[in-house]
Amino acid sequence: MTTLAPVVGLPTRLAAPAPGWELAADVCVVGSGVAGLCVALHARAAGLSVAVVTKVRVDDGSTRWAQGGIAAVLDPADTPEAHARDTEVAGVGLCEPEAVAALVTEGPGRLRQLIEWGAAFDRDAAGRLLLTREGGHSADRIVHAGGDATGWEVQRALQDAVRADPGVTLVEHAMVLDLLTDATGRAAGVTLHVLGEGTEDGVGAVRARAVVLATGGMGQVYAATTNPSVSTGDGVALGLRAGAVATDLEFVQFHPTSLYLGPGARGQQPLVSEALRGEGAVLRDGAGERFMTGVHPLAELAPRDVVAKAITRVQLRDGVGHVWLDARGIPGLAGRFPTIVARCRQEGVDPVTDLVPVTPAAHYASGGLATDLAGRTTVPGLYACGEVACTGVHGANRLASNSLLEGLVFAARIGDALARDLPQAAPAREAAPATAGLLDPAGRRAVT
Repeated sequence: MTTLAPVVGLPTRLAAPAPGWELAADVCVVGSGVAGLCVALHARAAGLSVAVVTKVRVDDGSTRWAQGGIAAVLDPADTPEAHARDTEVAGVGLCEPEAVAALVTEGPGRLRQLIEWGAAFDRDAAGRLLLTREGGHSADRIVHAGGDATGWEVQRALQDAVRADPGVTLVEHAMVLDLLTDATGRAAGVTLHVLGEGTEDGVGAVRARAVVLATGGMGQVYAATTNPSVSTGDGVALGLRAGAVATDLEFVQFHPTSLYLGPGARGQQPLVSEALRGEGAVLRDGAGERFMTGVHPLAELAPRDVVAKAITRVQLRDGVGHVWLDARGIPGLAGRFPTIVARCRQEGVDPVTDLVPVTPAAHYASGGLATDLAGRTTVPGLYACGEVACTGVHGANRLASNSLLEGLVFAARIGDALARDLPQAAPAREAAPATAGLLDPAGRRAVT
């Protein structure tokens, strides 16, 4: 585990005009995916007013792109202990056991709560939730919606619930700038830039008794990623500028199977969920040979880091840019995975009849701002939830479909903490002058 404490010379504040407008709420949530919206709903259940600010539109984050599903122990033959064991094996021994225990024991209840909030998951003719398997899991424990559109359904249900609550103020097109603090150093809100709000330059402030960062990941740091364009690491950067401790930032997971779009492809790449491999798809090299059978006992369903490394070795060995995913043997493929099939067909590949070219791409940040089990960072009053946080659940490599689950579980824990610990509002102190140290954007290509 690598911990990054405040760095000498790091900017403590971005250069921006003073806020020209402001609003107030008990809690300011930055981000509108599963983590942020769940925090908002739990805070509202505690009687707190909430402002949710999000960079573009409410549904532009990573949650809606999730294909596979949510991992939870629902089968009587499965156990939380088995889910914990699979999580820790995938995390290569670097998971925090208490965080994993919270995830696997509280997860089923939080999934049921999500259903109560309106999320509809795929069921069989008898009304039972359909369960599938993904990489690293020893049992069928993945619930899904719309076949391979789980994220869309989760996002829809949560944003509908938030929009229906008059105690939530939603501010879209809001680029968060910096943390506001009171005289004791406790979080007292954020500054942000909103297109078309307030002064001509749009800089304003949300005053709050607590701030929850739920800004997602940082995949856009990489040349090719499955993350949407908004995933640029804003929350970690804000936390570091505010003096929060970050940890395990080197543990960035590469998804083994993004759709290969050619050697010059940059930015967000189409995800090809490993749920296909859970239903029987296999990986082949250019000669048509399966190569995972001799690599790991679970073959194509090995943890993601194992599969991604094996694919990379084949690509280096053969001097090629991709390997092949063979899903042709999956019965009813187009009905089970309509989103993936449609996206592949847009690129001229029909998974029903063709091999699908796939390659690893940056996917998930297992590290982030260090938190305790109630989502508290090292800055008083500043919380983090979801991919921006490092709860210790994922270790060095996230187990498939534990990400949405983490958002559900730890959002509820933050909600409990906010209900218990929120102090009275205090005025924000005057911000320190902005300092130099930002990188020239022209240097991004050299980094990536």
